[in-house]
Amino acid sequence: MNSNPPDDWSPADNPYAIALSEANWWRATVTLTVERMHSDDIQVGWFSSRQIDARTLVVALRQLLAAVKLERMALKDLGMDPAVVTALDDAEQRFLDTLPNIKHVRDGLTHFEDWARGMGKFGPQADARKNAEARDVARDFWSFGYDPATDTVTLGPFTISVSAAVPAANALCAAIYAATRAVDQRNAAELRDQVVQALVDATIPCTPSQDPVRVTQGHDTRIWLSLDLSRIPDEEREQLAHHVATAMGRAGLRLTSSTFPHAHDTAERLVAGEALRVERNSL
Repeated sequence: MNSNPPDDWSPADNPYAIALSEANWWRATVTLTVERMHSDDIQVGWFSSRQIDARTLVVALRQLLAAVKLERMALKDLGMDPAVVTALDDAEQRFLDTLPNIKHVRDGLTHFEDWARGMGKFGPQADARKNAEARDVARDFWSFGYDPATDTVTLGPFTISVSAAVPAANALCAAIYAATRAVDQRNAAELRDQVVQALVDATIPCTPSQDPVRVTQGHDTRIWLSLDLSRIPDEEREQLAHHVATAMGRAGLRLTSSTFPHAHDTAERLVAGEALRVERNSL
Protein backbone atom coordinates (compact mmCIF):
# COMPACT_ATOMS: atom_id res chain seq x y z
CA MET A 1 0.00 0.00 0.00
CA ASN A 2 1.42 3.36 -1.01
CA SER A 3 1.48 5.80 1.94
CA ASN A 4 3.20 8.66 0.11
CA PRO A 5 1.10 11.84 -0.04
CA PRO A 6 0.01 13.11 -3.46
CA ASP A 7 2.05 15.84 -5.14
CA ASP A 8 -0.59 18.48 -4.36
CA TRP A 9 -0.75 17.62 -0.64
CA SER A 10 -0.36 20.47 1.85
CA PRO A 11 -0.51 20.54 5.68
CA ALA A 12 -2.82 23.54 5.26
CA ASP A 13 -5.49 21.13 3.93
CA ASN A 14 -5.98 19.51 7.34
CA PRO A 15 -4.38 21.58 10.11
CA TYR A 16 -6.52 19.84 12.74
CA ALA A 17 -4.70 16.59 11.92
CA ILE A 18 -1.32 18.33 11.94
CA ALA A 19 -2.11 19.56 15.46
CA LEU A 20 -2.69 15.99 16.63
CA SER A 21 0.49 14.76 14.95
CA GLU A 22 2.61 17.49 16.55
CA ALA A 23 0.96 16.94 19.93
CA ASN A 24 1.88 13.26 19.83
CA TRP A 25 5.50 14.09 18.97
CA TRP A 26 5.76 16.49 21.91
CA ARG A 27 3.98 14.12 24.28
CA ALA A 28 6.52 11.44 23.38
CA THR A 29 9.28 13.98 24.01
CA VAL A 30 7.85 14.71 27.46
CA THR A 31 7.68 11.01 28.29
CA LEU A 32 11.21 10.27 27.11
CA THR A 33 12.66 13.33 28.82
CA VAL A 34 11.03 12.60 32.17
CA GLU A 35 12.23 8.99 32.03
CA ARG A 36 15.80 10.22 31.51
CA MET A 37 15.51 12.79 34.29
CA HIS A 38 14.38 10.03 36.67
CA SER A 39 17.27 7.79 35.60
CA ASP A 40 20.98 8.08 36.33
CA ASP A 41 22.54 11.44 35.70
CA ILE A 42 25.16 11.55 32.94
CA GLN A 43 27.87 14.13 32.62
CA VAL A 44 27.86 15.72 29.17
CA GLY A 45 30.98 17.83 29.03
CA TRP A 46 30.53 20.33 31.86
CA PHE A 47 26.79 19.72 32.05
CA SER A 48 24.37 17.36 33.78
CA SER A 49 22.09 15.36 31.48
CA ARG A 50 19.20 15.97 33.88
CA GLN A 51 19.65 19.72 33.61
CA ILE A 52 19.80 19.48 29.83
CA ASP A 53 16.63 17.38 29.80
CA ALA A 54 14.90 19.86 32.11
CA ARG A 55 15.24 22.48 29.41
CA THR A 56 13.88 20.11 26.78
CA LEU A 57 10.95 19.22 29.03
CA VAL A 58 9.92 22.85 29.43
CA VAL A 59 9.95 23.47 25.69
CA ALA A 60 8.05 20.23 24.95
CA LEU A 61 5.30 21.07 27.44
CA ARG A 62 4.89 24.55 25.99
CA GLN A 63 4.72 23.17 22.45
CA LEU A 64 1.72 21.09 23.46
CA LEU A 65 -0.10 24.36 24.01
CA ALA A 66 0.89 25.42 20.50
CA ALA A 67 -0.75 22.24 19.23
CA VAL A 68 -3.93 23.15 21.12
CA LYS A 69 -3.85 26.61 19.55
CA LEU A 70 -3.63 25.14 16.05
CA GLU A 71 -6.40 22.63 16.79
CA ARG A 72 -8.66 25.38 18.11
CA MET A 73 -8.11 27.59 15.06
CA ALA A 74 -8.81 24.64 12.77
CA LEU A 75 -12.01 23.72 14.63
CA LYS A 76 -13.33 27.28 14.36
CA ASP A 77 -12.40 27.55 10.68
CA LEU A 78 -14.30 24.30 10.05
CA GLY A 79 -17.35 25.56 11.90
CA MET A 80 -17.33 22.69 14.35
CA ASP A 81 -19.89 22.39 17.13
CA PRO A 82 -18.92 24.90 19.86
CA ALA A 83 -19.12 22.05 22.37
CA VAL A 84 -16.08 20.46 20.72
CA VAL A 85 -14.12 23.69 21.11
CA THR A 86 -15.28 24.08 24.70
CA ALA A 87 -14.11 20.56 25.58
CA LEU A 88 -10.68 21.39 24.16
CA ASP A 89 -10.59 24.70 26.07
CA ASP A 90 -11.46 22.90 29.30
CA ALA A 91 -8.67 20.36 28.75
CA GLU A 92 -6.19 23.15 28.12
CA GLN A 93 -7.24 24.87 31.34
CA ARG A 94 -6.74 21.65 33.32
CA PHE A 95 -3.26 21.38 31.80
CA LEU A 96 -2.49 24.96 32.86
CA ASP A 97 -3.89 24.36 36.33
CA THR A 98 -1.55 21.38 36.71
CA LEU A 99 1.48 23.22 35.27
CA PRO A 100 0.57 26.86 35.97
CA ASN A 101 4.04 28.31 35.41
CA ILE A 102 4.95 26.60 32.15
CA LYS A 103 4.58 29.73 30.02
CA HIS A 104 6.78 31.88 32.24
CA VAL A 105 9.50 29.25 32.55
CA ARG A 106 9.52 28.64 28.81
CA ASP A 107 9.65 32.39 28.13
CA GLY A 108 12.60 32.78 30.47
CA LEU A 109 14.49 30.04 28.64
CA THR A 110 13.72 30.99 25.07
CA HIS A 111 14.00 34.75 25.62
CA PHE A 112 17.07 34.66 27.82
CA GLU A 113 18.54 37.55 25.84
CA ASP A 114 15.85 39.75 27.41
CA TRP A 115 15.34 38.02 30.76
CA ALA A 116 19.07 38.06 31.56
CA ARG A 117 18.85 41.88 31.49
CA GLY A 118 15.53 42.06 33.29
CA MET A 119 14.01 43.33 30.06
CA GLY A 120 11.30 40.77 29.38
CA LYS A 121 8.84 42.52 27.11
CA PHE A 122 5.68 41.02 28.58
CA GLY A 123 4.53 39.17 31.66
CA PRO A 124 6.19 39.07 35.08
CA GLN A 125 9.41 40.90 34.23
CA ALA A 126 7.56 43.74 32.56
CA ASP A 127 5.30 44.01 35.61
CA ALA A 128 8.23 43.84 38.05
CA ARG A 129 10.06 46.70 36.31
CA LYS A 130 7.30 49.05 37.39
CA ASN A 131 8.68 48.88 40.94
CA ALA A 132 12.30 47.75 40.54
CA GLU A 133 15.43 48.29 38.52
CA ALA A 134 15.98 45.95 35.55
CA ARG A 135 19.14 44.57 37.16
CA ASP A 136 17.20 43.47 40.25
CA VAL A 137 14.38 42.08 38.11
CA ALA A 138 16.87 39.97 36.17
CA ARG A 139 18.26 38.48 39.39
CA ASP A 140 14.80 37.64 40.76
CA PHE A 141 13.74 35.83 37.58
CA TRP A 142 16.83 33.71 36.94
CA SER A 143 18.52 30.55 38.32
CA PHE A 144 16.96 27.81 36.18
CA GLY A 145 17.45 24.22 37.35
CA TYR A 146 16.07 20.76 38.12
CA ASP A 147 16.05 19.55 41.74
CA PRO A 148 15.92 15.72 41.92
CA ALA A 149 15.06 15.85 45.63
CA THR A 150 11.77 17.68 45.02
CA ASP A 151 11.40 16.52 41.40
CA THR A 152 10.75 20.08 40.29
CA VAL A 153 12.07 22.46 37.66
CA THR A 154 12.48 26.04 38.82
CA LEU A 155 13.14 29.39 37.18
CA GLY A 156 13.27 32.24 39.66
CA PRO A 157 9.95 32.16 41.56
CA PHE A 158 8.30 29.70 39.16
CA THR A 159 8.16 25.94 39.74
CA ILE A 160 6.99 23.00 37.60
CA SER A 161 6.29 19.50 38.95
CA VAL A 162 8.12 16.98 36.79
CA SER A 163 6.02 14.05 38.07
CA ALA A 164 2.88 15.86 36.87
CA ALA A 165 4.23 16.44 33.37
CA VAL A 166 3.51 13.06 31.77
CA PRO A 167 -0.12 12.65 32.95
CA ALA A 168 -0.83 16.28 32.03
CA ALA A 169 0.63 15.78 28.55
CA ASN A 170 -1.31 12.55 28.08
CA ALA A 171 -4.60 14.16 29.08
CA LEU A 172 -4.10 17.12 26.77
CA CYS A 173 -3.22 14.88 23.84
CA ALA A 174 -6.33 12.81 24.52
CA ALA A 175 -8.42 15.97 24.27
CA ILE A 176 -6.78 16.97 20.97
CA TYR A 177 -7.43 13.45 19.68
CA ALA A 178 -11.10 13.68 20.69
CA ALA A 179 -11.44 16.97 18.83
CA THR A 180 -9.73 15.52 15.76
CA ARG A 181 -11.97 12.47 15.92
CA ALA A 182 -15.03 14.73 16.00
CA VAL A 183 -13.89 16.39 12.76
CA ASP A 184 -13.27 13.01 11.13
CA GLN A 185 -16.66 11.74 12.23
CA ARG A 186 -18.42 14.78 10.79
CA ASN A 187 -16.48 14.51 7.53
CA ALA A 188 -17.32 10.81 7.30
CA ALA A 189 -21.03 11.43 7.87
CA GLU A 190 -21.08 14.10 5.18
CA LEU A 191 -19.24 11.85 2.72
CA ARG A 192 -21.54 8.92 3.46
CA ASP A 193 -24.58 11.09 2.80
CA GLN A 194 -23.03 12.19 -0.51
CA VAL A 195 -22.39 8.59 -1.55
CA VAL A 196 -25.93 7.49 -0.69
CA GLN A 197 -27.41 10.46 -2.53
CA ALA A 198 -25.32 9.66 -5.62
CA LEU A 199 -26.61 6.09 -5.58
CA VAL A 200 -30.22 7.20 -5.07
CA ASP A 201 -29.90 9.68 -7.94
CA ALA A 202 -28.69 6.80 -10.11
CA THR A 203 -31.64 4.63 -8.94
CA ILE A 204 -29.25 2.13 -7.33
CA PRO A 205 -30.77 0.45 -4.23
CA CYS A 206 -28.56 0.88 -1.14
CA THR A 207 -30.87 0.46 1.87
CA PRO A 208 -28.83 -1.02 4.76
CA SER A 209 -29.13 -4.79 5.21
CA GLN A 210 -31.61 -5.12 2.36
CA ASP A 211 -30.19 -3.96 -0.94
CA PRO A 212 -27.20 -5.24 -2.94
CA VAL A 213 -24.99 -2.14 -2.52
CA ARG A 214 -23.49 -1.51 0.90
CA VAL A 215 -22.18 1.84 2.13
CA THR A 216 -20.48 1.56 5.50
CA GLN A 217 -18.28 3.60 7.80
CA GLY A 218 -15.27 1.82 9.25
CA HIS A 219 -13.72 2.30 12.67
CA ASP A 220 -11.11 4.42 10.87
CA THR A 221 -14.01 6.78 9.89
CA ARG A 222 -13.42 5.99 6.21
CA ILE A 223 -16.39 5.25 3.97
CA TRP A 224 -16.44 1.92 2.14
CA LEU A 225 -18.61 0.69 -0.69
CA SER A 226 -19.13 -2.96 -1.60
CA LEU A 227 -21.60 -5.30 -3.26
CA ASP A 228 -23.53 -7.95 -1.37
CA LEU A 229 -22.91 -10.62 -3.97
CA SER A 230 -25.36 -13.01 -2.29
CA ARG A 231 -28.19 -10.67 -3.35
CA ILE A 232 -27.06 -10.21 -6.98
CA PRO A 233 -27.43 -12.83 -9.71
CA ASP A 234 -24.11 -13.67 -11.38
CA GLU A 235 -25.18 -12.25 -14.73
CA GLU A 236 -26.09 -8.86 -13.20
CA ARG A 237 -22.99 -8.23 -11.08
CA GLU A 238 -20.75 -6.67 -13.71
CA GLN A 239 -23.46 -4.32 -15.00
CA LEU A 240 -24.32 -3.17 -11.46
CA ALA A 241 -20.65 -2.64 -10.60
CA HIS A 242 -20.15 -0.42 -13.66
CA HIS A 243 -23.34 1.44 -12.82
CA VAL A 244 -22.05 2.12 -9.29
CA ALA A 245 -18.63 3.25 -10.51
CA THR A 246 -20.23 5.61 -13.02
CA ALA A 247 -22.52 7.09 -10.36
CA MET A 248 -19.55 7.77 -8.09
CA GLY A 249 -17.65 9.50 -10.90
CA ARG A 250 -20.58 11.74 -11.72
CA ALA A 251 -20.78 12.79 -8.07
CA GLY A 252 -17.11 13.79 -7.97
CA LEU A 253 -16.14 10.68 -6.03
CA ARG A 254 -13.74 7.87 -6.72
CA LEU A 255 -13.34 4.29 -5.53
CA THR A 256 -9.91 3.06 -4.48
CA SER A 257 -8.60 -0.33 -3.44
CA SER A 258 -6.66 -0.60 -0.19
CA THR A 259 -4.94 -3.69 -1.60
CA PHE A 260 -4.12 -2.23 -5.03
CA PRO A 261 -4.24 1.58 -4.61
CA HIS A 262 -3.25 2.27 -8.21
CA ALA A 263 -5.79 -0.12 -9.75
CA HIS A 264 -8.29 1.38 -12.17
CA ASP A 265 -10.53 -1.69 -12.59
CA THR A 266 -12.86 -0.65 -9.79
CA ALA A 267 -15.90 -2.39 -11.28
CA GLU A 268 -13.99 -5.65 -11.54
CA ARG A 269 -12.82 -5.32 -7.94
CA LEU A 270 -16.40 -4.83 -6.77
CA VAL A 271 -17.46 -7.92 -8.69
CA ALA A 272 -14.64 -9.80 -6.98
CA GLY A 273 -16.19 -8.93 -3.62
CA GLU A 274 -13.71 -6.28 -2.48
CA ALA A 275 -14.83 -3.32 -0.37
CA LEU A 276 -13.52 -0.11 -1.93
CA ARG A 277 -12.78 3.13 -0.17
CA VAL A 278 -14.77 6.18 -1.30
CA GLU A 279 -12.87 9.43 -1.64
CA ARG A 280 -13.59 12.85 -3.03
CA ASN A 281 -11.70 13.74 -6.16
CA SER A 282 -8.96 16.32 -5.66
CA LEU A 283 -9.74 19.79 -6.92
